[in-house]
Amino acid sequence: MWLFVIFVAIPLIEIGLFVQVGGLIGLWPTLGIVLVTAVVGTQLVRREGAREMANLRRAMNDLSDPAAPLAHGAMILLAGALLVTPGFFTDTLGILLLIRPVREAVMRYLRSRINVASFTYGANTARPRAEDDVIDLTAKDVTQRDPRATHEPSGWTRH
Repeated sequence: MWLFVIFVAIPLIEIGLFVQVGGLIGLWPTLGIVLVTAVVGTQLVRREGAREMANLRRAMNDLSDPAAPLAHGAMILLAGALLVTPGFFTDTLGILLLIRPVREAVMRYLRSRINVASFTYGANTARPRAEDDVIDLTAKDVTQRDPRATHEPSGWTRH
């Protein structure tokens, strides 16, 4: 139900804002503002997205929790979608999501509403082998050299 309300309310808000702003400043300045916010917003999304991508790489390299960079990246992606969508309301929401303290406030709010039951990270998530698991192997000696070979075989083409 909430999704339906959002999909109906946002276009109605945008239409109302277009009519009001267009009535105040005219058609061409209104369209110019929408175009400028899309272009500037794209540049801001690119810059903030690159910064959060570097933070995500750093978190992965340090084997630390990547939740914050991933959440920031998701909000920046949403900001980009909002900024590309024509309208004053969506542009305002998009620009707000590009401001790091606003994203942190959104994360704090979401953290208070979400309960994580468990979290594992790394290679220790594999199932341990049970004692009754049987691994049957047949060995074959691959170090014998073919006397007909005129060159040393590579590691990929041993005979």
